[in-house]
Amino acid sequence: MRRVPKRLAHEPQAVTYLREQAGLNKTRLAEQCSVSLSLISEIERGTRSASESLMTRMAEVFECPPVLLKRRAD
Repeated sequence: MRRVPKRLAHEPQAVTYLREQAGLNKTRLAEQCSVSLSLISEIERGTRSASESLMTRMAEVFECPPVLLKRRAD
């Protein structure tokens, strides 16, 4: 079982929301971002942090600014 990162770079709920708004399932998002389905699942669950480059790729797929995926400073 993977440990939850202390600090996520992204908002897991934002990834899920934007993916659903784009009409994509996790498999299709993974394909479009050239990553594994398991990575997308872990990012949406919040058990793995998304890299800056992956957030940029997801934002391109979602046609939104990358800032919508980033976690706000506490």
